[in-house]
Amino acid sequence: MKILALVFDDYETLDLHGPIEMFGHMENVEIKLVGAKYITRSYQGPRVVTDANLDAVTPCDLLIIPGGLGTRKLVEDQTLMIWLQKQEKVSAKVFSICTGSALLAQAGILDGIQATTNKMAYNWVTSLSNKVYWQSSARWVDDGKFLTSSGVSAGTDAALFYIQQIKGKSEAKRIEHLTEYHWNDDATNDPYAVMS
Repeated sequence: MKILALVFDDYETLDLHGPIEMFGHMENVEIKLVGAKYITRSYQGPRVVTDANLDAVTPCDLLIIPGGLGTRKLVEDQTLMIWLQKQEKVSAKVFSICTGSALLAQAGILDGIQATTNKMAYNWVTSLSNKVYWQSSARWVDDGKFLTSSGVSAGTDAALFYIQQIKGKSEAKRIEHLTEYHWNDDATNDPYAVMS
């Protein structure tokens, strides 16, 4: 299984590394980071080294788009928008965490799709596109090719949901136990839902 994850300055650390922790415990998984720079700094400070840049697209089973404060500037980055549009076409599944859905929405990738996002940034993200069927109460939303999750830790819950979807519940529970993580496995259990 080939997993490609976008990184950018001021991405939210747990948005990316929570899901990667879960996926990395499956067998035969290759995880690569892609970004505009060779060294990318998370919002919390630690830096990561990318495996590839945005010059080309890479066919993959899963494309991960984390969120974070960096998305506020990146929604105006046309080079990234074009790359996302091309990369989405060669990705079997697209998974956003937190405000990562803002990037997908701005690129027009979520048009006609049910999706969610970080509830603390809900008004900003949803203002980017009225063509997305935004869900104000959902820990994550799975709509065919697209899996979008709410804020930060919700990405880890959604990652385990996806593992359950492709590998079965026993594998998801094995990884939950292995990592000593308490999995919220109910997408409708969203304590941070936005009241409309």
